[in-house]
Amino acid sequence: MSRTTILDHPLINHKISLLRSEQTGTRDFRLIVEEIGMLMAYEVFRDLPTENVSIKTPVGEANVPMLCGRKPAVVPILRAGLGMVNGLLAVMPSAKVGHIGLARDEVTHKPREYYVNLPQHIDERTVILPDPMLATGGSAVHAVDFIKKQGCKKIKFMCIIAAPEGLRTLENAHPDIDIYVGTLDEGLNENAYIVPGLGDAGDRIFGTK
Repeated sequence: MSRTTILDHPLINHKISLLRSEQTGTRDFRLIVEEIGMLMAYEVFRDLPTENVSIKTPVGEANVPMLCGRKPAVVPILRAGLGMVNGLLAVMPSAKVGHIGLARDEVTHKPREYYVNLPQHIDERTVILPDPMLATGGSAVHAVDFIKKQGCKKIKFMCIIAAPEGLRTLENAHPDIDIYVGTLDEGLNENAYIVPGLGDAGDRIFGTK
């Protein structure tokens, strides 16, 4: 049974369309990525554990649900994943934040960690891995591999745009994680860019091209 959710939501689709346009500048691109992260967060955080607690309202007593347990950890895949963090924190400000940076090894051509900083008790938390683009799936698979090696049992990967090739790769490598996708595109071109996609998300978020 697939654990992938395609968030076919009109607000998200509209904002993704704005991201696609080459006329969208760095400032607006960055803000829209953050907004999409916030909209997707509602679905990503849907199954957070709660417990009933007793409170007093202005008109009486109430037994109400509140979040319990370790706060989730948001661990963006650097660098583009950083663009989605503030949107997630806008919804869940108490979440812990870590980072995992991946680079392509010049010898093996496979991803490797060049920077890792994770919250304490990471193995007891729900871990959210945001990355705007899921292209070939190589970096996502490696990031999940690494997080699992830290003892994490509940992992959620989220992206704004995915290629079918990358989504299949991630699903096949890690059928036990939840995957959240803003929209599913046509596929990859000869340079492994998503088509129609939006170009290089990191460059457009940080204005480096």
